[in-house]
Amino acid sequence: MNVGHLTDPALLAVPDRTALVAGPEATTYRELESLVRRVGSALARAGVGRGDTVALVDVAGALPVATILAAARLGAATAQMNAYLTAGELRQLVGLVGARVGVAGAPFAERLGAAVDGPVLGWSDVVDAEEWATPSVGEREDTALVLFTSGTTGLPKPVAISHGVVADRLAYWTKPIDPTAEQAVDMMSAPIFHIGGTLGLFVSLHQGKELVLLPKFDAGAWLELVERHRVRQTFVVPTMLLRILDHPRFADTDLSSLRSLSYGAAPASADLIRRAMAELPGVDFANTFGQTETLGAYASLTPDDHRRGDRFGSVGRPLAGVELRIVDPISGAPVVPGEPGEFWVRAAQNTTADWLATGDTGWQDEEGFLFLSGRLSDVINRGGEKLGPTEVEDALRAHPAVRDAAVVGVPDAELGERVGAVVVVTGSVSADELAVHCATRLASFKVPEYIGFADELPVTVLGKLDRRSLSDLLPDVRVGARPST
Repeated sequence: MNVGHLTDPALLAVPDRTALVAGPEATTYRELESLVRRVGSALARAGVGRGDTVALVDVAGALPVATILAAARLGAATAQMNAYLTAGELRQLVGLVGARVGVAGAPFAERLGAAVDGPVLGWSDVVDAEEWATPSVGEREDTALVLFTSGTTGLPKPVAISHGVVADRLAYWTKPIDPTAEQAVDMMSAPIFHIGGTLGLFVSLHQGKELVLLPKFDAGAWLELVERHRVRQTFVVPTMLLRILDHPRFADTDLSSLRSLSYGAAPASADLIRRAMAELPGVDFANTFGQTETLGAYASLTPDDHRRGDRFGSVGRPLAGVELRIVDPISGAPVVPGEPGEFWVRAAQNTTADWLATGDTGWQDEEGFLFLSGRLSDVINRGGEKLGPTEVEDALRAHPAVRDAAVVGVPDAELGERVGAVVVVTGSVSADELAVHCATRLASFKVPEYIGFADELPVTVLGKLDRRSLSDLLPDVRVGARPST
């Protein structure tokens, strides 16, 4: 399957149904097909062909969706870039993928134009173009799109995703479109340049659904759109979910249409999920756990697992068809069952054919549930004692005055690193009190020695924790209650 034709089933079965809703504009599947052909014509005139990469910078809308599909039909790939990067940052990414043509929404055209040596196309370049109808080119193994990892250390890494990988992933959800059934409505809450947004887009359009596009997450706007469009299903990051539940309009918003809410891309505390299930009792919750290189999830905590109620600390069990190994990250040797190690996975949906070292660390219980301890890149090495941030964050959140917490390694001349924490509190509590609280739950080397306070934790555009920014929120002086070694 060519990714550019993933809308073909809907175009044949329900051409006049709404495909996309972006602000006041609604686009049917027939209209989307016309736009795809016009974008294809404009790209071809700009010299885009098989094997090329098109830099794409825009928030959710009909133009970026049509660009992804049109480039794929030409045998090219879109490289979907964070719309809020600077021109210099965009130029670095453009250089990584060798893009010489770009497509951008109006607010981002100048920045992308400064990053790309060739033309940058916008709405005015495609609206009057002739419809391109040349047969699609490209093979299963050709690159269909390029997404970027979050770049927690150094530059984001481009991840090439082939037509075949997308086809295998979509096959997991493929089902016939019923023209007589009421059209289901999804909402894309994650950015289009993130795997959570792109994969949700592909699945919705392939199933002939109506997809409401949220250009940039805002809890108030999210609530308004779910109520107005009677959204049934969406994906959120845990930070988004917390802000939705905390929003002053949450209790007064009609969310009765919502039936399925998946969450992922970052750890979610058990307390947050218990609260969400209590406040949204008619919703099926699922934790989807994976990364760009696995085209989304490789494990899931299903709605049934949530109703069971005793595995909220788990990210779920591996999906069907996913092989899992838990290994020592240095030697690659399997660890003893129940012991922590790095997750290695192999599956048809992966961007690599062999075993993928995910960088996720944790363990698996006797029922197959995976428990995350963190990322290898986040591991703190305090004088040779290594720890992940997750268990320290959980200990901090167990304090009644702590609403949220994040932990990071603080460089130290004596020990290499010490443990630092930034907390969001709802009551009165001191750093000393939090350190004592943690000392009753954790080994001494895991207890935070630097504790800062913030109104909100720093997050990325997606809503994932921006761990690199935590150090700016930490005090220079260590907590007095902590021993010196």
